[in-house]
Amino acid sequence: MKERILTAFRESAEIKLAFVEKYAHQIEEVARLLAERLRAGGTLYLFGNGGSAADAQHIAAELVGRFAKDRPPLRAVALTTDTSVLTALGNDYGFETVFERQVEAFVEKTDAVIGISTSGRSANVVRALKRAKEKGALTVAFTGGDGGFLREVADYAFVVPSFETPRIQECHITLGHTLCELVERLVFG
Repeated sequence: MKERILTAFRESAEIKLAFVEKYAHQIEEVARLLAERLRAGGTLYLFGNGGSAADAQHIAAELVGRFAKDRPPLRAVALTTDTSVLTALGNDYGFETVFERQVEAFVEKTDAVIGISTSGRSANVVRALKRAKEKGALTVAFTGGDGGFLREVADYAFVVPSFETPRIQECHITLGHTLCELVERLVFG
């Protein structure tokens, strides 16, 4: 058991280090772009399925509430939280539309959108990110493995160098926390 515990932590740390070596510059660039849009009154929309839905909600909560310091709220919405909308859209139009339809309703070109899919192949996430890009919003993908279709759709894709879902999710939440910290500093000093 102890060896498995140590292995899990080592794998997570190694993947995160490889990830940040590749994406440090892009993380900074995306943080600046997100801060610009939020400062100008735009909204950040986030979505994903399962654990990625939880990450979307977590990141939105950090921005609406606070990350490291008390400050005014930032406009962030997880499109994963309205069960009536999700079930109505899933029932009436199909599960692959549950985020796309919300993007169509809410997202403006002044906004930013983060789609999260560990495989990059979740049809509902890919479709929604594609629609957000068509509307002129800044689009960001959090994914893993080879990036899947999501990598091709996003303006900025962060691809975790792993095919193991737990390791990808661990890196995604670290990325989310880092973006929250940087955006908070950029917007509020």
